[in-house]
This record gives sequence, structure tokens and C-alpha cells, in this order.
Amino acid sequence: MSTRTHPSVHHYLVPLLLLTLCPPAVFVFWYVGSHLGGSFLAFWNLAYDQGLFTVLWSIWKPVFFGSPLAWKIIFGFAAFQLLLMRFIPGKEFHGPITPKGNVPVYKANGVACFLITIASFLIATLGMNLFPASILYDEMGPLLGALNCISLLFCFVLYLKGIYAPSTSDNGKTGNFLFDYYWGTELYPRIFGWDVKQFTNCRFGMMGWPILIISFAAKQSELYGLSNAMVISIALQLIYVAKFFVWETGYFRSLDIMHDRAGFMICWGCLVWVPCIYTSPAFYLVHHPIQLSTFAAFVIFCAGTLSILVNYLADRQRQRVRAMNGKCRVWRNEPHLIEAVYQTHSGELKQSLLLASGWWGLSRHFHYIPELCAAFFWSLPALFSNFFPYFYVTFLGVLLVDRAFRHDKRCKDKYGPFWDLYCEKVPYKMIPYLF
Repeated sequence: MSTRTHPSVHHYLVPLLLLTLCPPAVFVFWYVGSHLGGSFLAFWNLAYDQGLFTVLWSIWKPVFFGSPLAWKIIFGFAAFQLLLMRFIPGKEFHGPITPKGNVPVYKANGVACFLITIASFLIATLGMNLFPASILYDEMGPLLGALNCISLLFCFVLYLKGIYAPSTSDNGKTGNFLFDYYWGTELYPRIFGWDVKQFTNCRFGMMGWPILIISFAAKQSELYGLSNAMVISIALQLIYVAKFFVWETGYFRSLDIMHDRAGFMICWGCLVWVPCIYTSPAFYLVHHPIQLSTFAAFVIFCAGTLSILVNYLADRQRQRVRAMNGKCRVWRNEPHLIEAVYQTHSGELKQSLLLASGWWGLSRHFHYIPELCAAFFWSLPALFSNFFPYFYVTFLGVLLVDRAFRHDKRCKDKYGPFWDLYCEKVPYKMIPYLF
């Protein structure tokens, strides 16, 4: 019997479940973190006593459509990021050629935009007193409501654009509206010259992450004073996001950009799920001003920083080998390379280098391990009273395991026997000697 998942699961069941469950879930998550002390058990008891739909309605009703202030914040932040994308100088970067021969072009100015964004927020709130630094925490529920409305509509606009006004030939629909809305109908949509996925993934989702957690830290400071647990968690997250923008051109070669179309999964995920879930360890700490021992804080910070560094070095190692066409050393030795030949949709033969040494000789997706470790270490300052601050690292683990399987399948389809040879040389998918 075949072990392959029936197409209806991926084309109907998975999109239906995620489209149905995820949008309301962010409101529950926000409410549990802000009103129930981060206790999912307390929410369960509340739902059991009053009825699930009664509780959900009481949560959704006041914030479902956001607030006037939330809408102003979102559009102001989006406009600011679009202006930075357009006008801050940066080198032109060409992404990988698509199966239909299109080459996406980006402006690599992420680091400058990251620094300008954080500096602008701090100057506006601390230097000019234009608004309290805790404003994003105070408006978190309405922000999620407004973001949800905007994102669901935006994904529908992208669905129509991919069908009727695509930016490139890498577009199309399956005829299944549910799947096409969820997955997207266009690989690299552009609107008025702005790359949609670069904006949603990098310049809204990832750029909003540090601003939100800084606001959460300000709220804790306002209420209880700033705890060292919050400082450690925030510091590690800021280092991670800074690393992301240093490596942003590498991200343009990831599955998110190269293969996943601009639909609900990617765009709603970056516009709504990232602000809600990725920031949740710091969100939880607002009302849990935990003071760690100096030794514990130091160990957690060092372990988290090391994890982020290893994650960066692994990604950089592969990027460097490919950029230098293998003419470099890996861990002071000649790299073990497999010259994989593949055929494009047009029948043209191409060659790609598969690195089987260094970090990439340990496992095929070793870089996911330090990424998971980093997320664990910036959650660890919350200790273990509730599961809430560990939801993100748990979700990330599921996401990365799924991504490892998806990536292996794509590589097998693309490289055929060359991928089999690579898997013989590097037999472990993620965890060396285990998995």
C-alpha cells in the first residue's frame, strides 16, 4: 500500500482546518496571555463553565475589527516600511531563477532598515514622547483584529491578482478555490514595484517583531520594573532578528520564497501569526517579572547567543560554497561536493552544488537544530509555570520537521539520483545519529 498522503488531505483538509482554526486562535492566544496569566487550563475551565462559543464571542466581540488607533498604527508602520524598502540604498540582489525562467530582483537593504526602524521607534517614544512605549502591548488585541481583517482581504486580492494580473509567468490556479486561496496563485507578485513576499515576510512580520517585544518590555517596566528574565529574552530575540536581516539575501533562497506562493499560508502567517505567536515568550513575561540568578541569566544568554551564531554560520557556509562555486575550504578542508545536474521545465540542463561537509555533513537540515535551540533559550527565562511561553518553540519544531520533509521531497524530484547519492553521504535528516 502506498504511504503517500492522499491529495485531498493537502488540497482540501489542511487548508480548511488552517483557514478555520488559525484566525480565531490568535484572539484566544492573546486573551490567554493578557487576561488569564498565560494559563490554557484557565481558558479550558472558563469555556467549560460558560460554554466555548460564549467565551469566544466575549473575546472576539470587542477586538474583532480592531480599533481606530490599531488601524492607524498598522497603516503607519506599513507605509514607513514601504518607504524604507524603496528609498534606503542597497545593492541589487538576484534571487534564484524560477522553473519558468524568471529571476526575482530585490534591494538588499534589510540591515539599514532594521536599525532605522528600531531607532525611529525609540526616538518617537522616548525622545519625543509622541506615544507611550507600551502602546503596542496595550493595543495588542485590536491590532490582531485589524491585522486579521486586512490580511484575509489582502490574500483574496493576491488570489485575484495571480489569476488576472500576474507579475510573472510563475502563476496559475488549480481550480480549487480553497487551496488556491490558502497556497496562493502567484510565486513572485509585485504591486507598484514592491515585492509582496519581501514586504509581508521580511519588512512587516520580521520587522514588527522587535518593535513589539520592545513595547512588551516597556509595559513590564511600567507595571513591575524590568526583570532580568525579560532582558535576556528580549536580547536574544533582537540578536536573532538582527541575524535574520544580515542573512536576508540567504532567506530569498529559502522554501518560503522560492517555492511557497503568496497566499494565506505565507502572507497571513507573516502579517498575523508572526506578531501574535513569535513574540509570545516576551508577551507572557509582561505579567511574570521573573528574576533569575546572575549565573542562570548568563548561561541562558550565552547558550542562546551560541545557538543563533551556529545557525548563522551554517547558513553562511552553504551560501559561501555556492557563491565561490566550491573553490573554498570548509572547516579547513576541501569541501565534499556533489555536482547535481537537473533539467528545467524548458528542457535546459543546469548544475547545482550539494555540500556534504562542514555543518551540512552532520545532517541535511542541521541548521534547524540551533534555530530550535535559540527559540528554546529565549523562552526559558519564563521558567515552567505554564506552557504558554513554549508554544512558539513547539510550533516551530513541527514547522521545521514538516519543512525538512518537504525540502527533501522537492530535492528528490529535482535532482533524482544525485539526491540519493547525497542522502547516502549525509544519511540524517535533522539530528545527527538520530533522525
